[in-house]
Amino acid sequence: MGLFILRRLGVMIVTALCLTFVVFFLTNLYPNLEKLAKTQGNFRMSDEAVESYLSKRGYLDPMPLKFGRWLGVVPGWVTQAPDGTVTGRCFAQNTLAEDRPTFCGVLQGNWGKSTVFNDDVGTIVMERLGLTGKLMGFVLLVMVPSSLLIGVLAGMREGSPLDRTLSTFSISTTATPEYVSGVIFIAVFSSSAFELKWFKGSATSAMENATFENFTLPVLTIALYGMGYIARMTRASMTEVMTAQYIRTARLKGVSFRNIVIKHALRNALIAPFTVIMLQIPWLLNGVVIVETLFNYKGFGWVLVQAAGNNDIELLLAVSVVSVIVVLLTQLISDIGYVILNPRIRIS
Repeated sequence: MGLFILRRLGVMIVTALCLTFVVFFLTNLYPNLEKLAKTQGNFRMSDEAVESYLSKRGYLDPMPLKFGRWLGVVPGWVTQAPDGTVTGRCFAQNTLAEDRPTFCGVLQGNWGKSTVFNDDVGTIVMERLGLTGKLMGFVLLVMVPSSLLIGVLAGMREGSPLDRTLSTFSISTTATPEYVSGVIFIAVFSSSAFELKWFKGSATSAMENATFENFTLPVLTIALYGMGYIARMTRASMTEVMTAQYIRTARLKGVSFRNIVIKHALRNALIAPFTVIMLQIPWLLNGVVIVETLFNYKGFGWVLVQAAGNNDIELLLAVSVVSVIVVLLTQLISDIGYVILNPRIRIS
């Protein structure tokens, strides 16, 4: 198992570097850099002024060189003005020569500075990631047990009234996008239209203090959408297991239906849903964009919208890289869990 994990970690690092370079390349295309220069300088800047602005800050250097600087394996750019003033990527203008660091990239903990929030990118991303992590945690607590229970109950007796009822509910939740269910929840449970002001239509206060009143609607909106998909996968897996030969043998031997489900069928039926649940985590990280915007919850998805809408290259790059890392980590956990759940798999 240890060798398997080390090998997968090596593949993950190579994959992360390749995907990160692709994101870095796309965010550093010249139209984006030109927009950045005009945003930071003047929208009426001439083409020569734009090139001068970008050249002084190393944006026009070859892409591999810029990527190496961003990673922190290549020395940062240094520019000296005609009046002798020295500026650089790794130090402020008035920093003494002996105090100027040579490398200042991601490996040194420097993710750059956000042009929108005028703050350190690493601080912004970690703060917003924590807020979204809180939202995702509550969503998983609601979504996973509920969907597994619905799927198992529906799959135990295929074609029964209970199966049809739960399957219809699962399909309905999955077929309803978050921006539809979220708007319906706000209209029904937080507006005066139905006189049911049970919850708040905004989750802004939940950033500081999450309560049942201000956090229920965003959690329910995301959980319902993912619940149907996992429940359908669990039902299909459970139905297949319940018709297997060893289950029939257990029934012929007089094993109770309850013991057949809990001791024999449940473990094998959870293999496929486990992989799906792991795939839901990166979906949640990026899928919260709509819900966080709808409920004004300023988490990771909200920051992604701000970075993309304002051409904040450093912040957009950091958000994209974090998303890539989360996807790869969840895939690693999924593979390890699959091996544990399925004893037929042998690691060579």
